[in-house]
Amino acid sequence: MATVAVVETPSGKDAIAEGLFELLKPAVQQLDLHVHSVRESQVELREHIDNLATELCRINEHQKVALDLDPYVKKLLNARRRVVLVNNILQNAQERLRRLNHNVAKETARRKTMLETSGAFATRSPSKP
Repeated sequence: MATVAVVETPSGKDAIAEGLFELLKPAVQQLDLHVHSVRESQVELREHIDNLATELCRINEHQKVALDLDPYVKKLLNARRRVVLVNNILQNAQERLRRLNHNVAKETARRKTMLETSGAFATRSPSKP
């Protein structure tokens, strides 16, 4: 009785998923770098806003002329609050992107391993009794 070795090839879905992953991976990595850069810029901007607000308060205290800088300080603090809010949103998006990238890579590795092991079992010749 003749035996036939069955060699499994990746299914169409697996091939498409692998292709999409490889296609999107550079874009995701580039996006992650840009988000990181924006977050660093926002931290720097927040520090500048804090310094400027402190300086305006100091100037206001030492001015002999009654110059009301409080509205400007409030505007700066409001801008700082918005920068912090946007930074938090970016941080959450970056974390979700990192988790997604990790899960896709893990799933791709799992499928490759599964295909390699099923291919190894299928290509083995059966032992003769």
